[in-house]
Amino acid sequence: MSGGGAGALQLGKWGEERVADRLRRQGWRIAARNFRCRLGEIDIIAENGIYLAFVEVKLRKNGQYGAACEAVTPSKQRKLRLTAQFYLMGHPTGLQPRFDVAEVYAPQGVRTEKPDIYYIENAF
Repeated sequence: MSGGGAGALQLGKWGEERVADRLRRQGWRIAARNFRCRLGEIDIIAENGIYLAFVEVKLRKNGQYGAACEAVTPSKQRKLRLTAQFYLMGHPTGLQPRFDVAEVYAPQGVRTEKPDIYYIENAF
């Protein structure tokens, strides 16, 4: 998500909720939202009995400046891996962990009725 401030934060939370809703409809249980530690933050942690998905949500109004998933840089991936390891130390599940990225495109921001969501399993 580009920019900063309260509007960007609100839009980001809105996008995360759209992704969480989609996961729930597909039978996933949301184990945590916005899990934070000193190493970083994970937007959504979801489980389905087989996988424990650490989901990074990236929202854009459009793809004018490239795909949203391109913002998940190698540096961001490292932070997500370390944060996931920290989460697993305190929440062992026995499920297969994986890292997913959800791209949300919302041309009208929070007023977008049907945002396009592209979900990338095993993104890195």
